[in-house]
Amino acid sequence: MMQKNTIEVDVILDVLKKAVEAFPSSVFVNSLLNQYQERGSLSRKQLEGLHSKASKIKNIAPGKLATLQAIILRKPTRYRSTISKTLPEEVDLVTGQLVEDILAKYPQHKRVLFFKMKLDKNDPLSAIEKEELKKFHKLIL
Repeated sequence: MMQKNTIEVDVILDVLKKAVEAFPSSVFVNSLLNQYQERGSLSRKQLEGLHSKASKIKNIAPGKLATLQAIILRKPTRYRSTISKTLPEEVDLVTGQLVEDILAKYPQHKRVLFFKMKLDKNDPLSAIEKEELKKFHKLIL
């Protein structure tokens, strides 16, 4: 039986070593080399930074740069999702009127003041809170 001699070519390591030779005082390139040796991989953004540094080196093989570019294109691009703002519900006019009626008669009513504060901040009242408010309105007025 014949055995194939498979010699793996590590393009990223080769490019990193060339970059360290060309920029020995670069903290960025040295940290990339250390991380690659420890973890065995680099993120897409790190590889893009390495590619931009390596493109400035004159004696690097163009095939290695092309292979590095292909590796970068294979990596997934991750996007941060933006925080979606929920549009505040329109203030229920009936609920607002109930709050105003109760506060007109009892301006220090703590629970109703809390409801008013929530409505002022465009926080919707839950169904339980609305029922509680209607109950107060029946009892008081």
